[in-house]
Amino acid sequence: MEGEPTLRLRIFDLNCWAIRYLSKRRQERVRLIGDTLRREGFDLVLLQEVWSERDYSDLRVKLAGCYPFSHYFRSGVIGSGLCVFSRFPILDTLLYQYSLNGYPYMVKQGVCWVGSRAGVSVGITAPLLSFSLQLHAEYCREKDAYLPHRLVQAWELAQFIRHTSKAADVVLLGGDLNMHPEDVGIRLLRGWTGLRDAFAEARRFEGCKNGCTLVPNNCFTDKAELLPFPLGIRIDYVLYKAISSFTVKCDELKTTTGPAPGTDIPFSDHEAVMATLHIQRQGQPVGATLGTADLALADVVTEARAEVGVGLRAAQRQRYSSGRMAVLALLLLLLQAVAALGILAGLGTEQPFPKLSFCLLAFLALGVLVLATGLHLFHTMEVKILHGTEDQMWMALRALQERP
Repeated sequence: MEGEPTLRLRIFDLNCWAIRYLSKRRQERVRLIGDTLRREGFDLVLLQEVWSERDYSDLRVKLAGCYPFSHYFRSGVIGSGLCVFSRFPILDTLLYQYSLNGYPYMVKQGVCWVGSRAGVSVGITAPLLSFSLQLHAEYCREKDAYLPHRLVQAWELAQFIRHTSKAADVVLLGGDLNMHPEDVGIRLLRGWTGLRDAFAEARRFEGCKNGCTLVPNNCFTDKAELLPFPLGIRIDYVLYKAISSFTVKCDELKTTTGPAPGTDIPFSDHEAVMATLHIQRQGQPVGATLGTADLALADVVTEARAEVGVGLRAAQRQRYSSGRMAVLALLLLLLQAVAALGILAGLGTEQPFPKLSFCLLAFLALGVLVLATGLHLFHTMEVKILHGTEDQMWMALRALQERP
């Protein structure tokens, strides 16, 4: 950006939902995404849930002429799903993994195994810090068991942005935050970092009503999940802020509205978000600020800390239950070992239990011991992380309250 008084930056953000062998019409949708990106010529493309590296490779080859710089963030058992395409040089990349990311025994949701994460790419000559990310999904709003984990992720992301963006001129964040605009997690993230919402700041908007990105008329969307929200929900965001001697304004924000042009299917179960930002250099550097009044931010931190505390107490109960189960399984194994030694010592004594039943019970007890021990270790880690985050929030809250 050196030498350029202004820059119009066009951003494309999409949760692709591209899982090999599972996603409906995946190859066709990936091809449509590639055709659209090549035709529209965005400056920066942020994609999530591109689980197949082959899909990324196909896109990279297809878009090489328009986006000479790209990066795929590798993480988790099957990948991070995050990738970035850019018309400008990507000077550096970094993958930050959240310390909590759901429960490993929730196999159906599987988020713990792929790992929600924040991918960071730095580029455009002068430092422009861009984040492509995804937070843990909600699944059930009434009984959101993952809310404490998502708040830990939002807090870690906010801290990460504050500590890594000091040398940047402009910070851009795009991705599926899995939070409604009024949720405590999004308020915590925006309040603590000073990031501004492109939807709220845009001079012109075109797309789904209220900027919703998960809408019921999308053929890939689970209609039952959106019954309480007939218009849909907005969980995909483009957030931004200027830090040094730049100003950033959102000239235009768009979302896709259903099927891709000339087809009968949309790009994904999420609508894409497209933002046009106007970046301008100004005379004097502007110092970084939190972006909200300290008292309002203190209320948000207090609310978030209370929710993390609820998760902490739940994790402590689960740790106790799994530990007790492990002890009981160990006692059962010891009793069986004593019985087996007694039989071996008294050669003339007849075995009181059928051999097969005795072995099956031993294997069952061993399996329960291994499973319960693993759960106990996981919940012990969860307790420590939640407790640590609660302490960090308390320190931040005290600092906010003590400011003159």
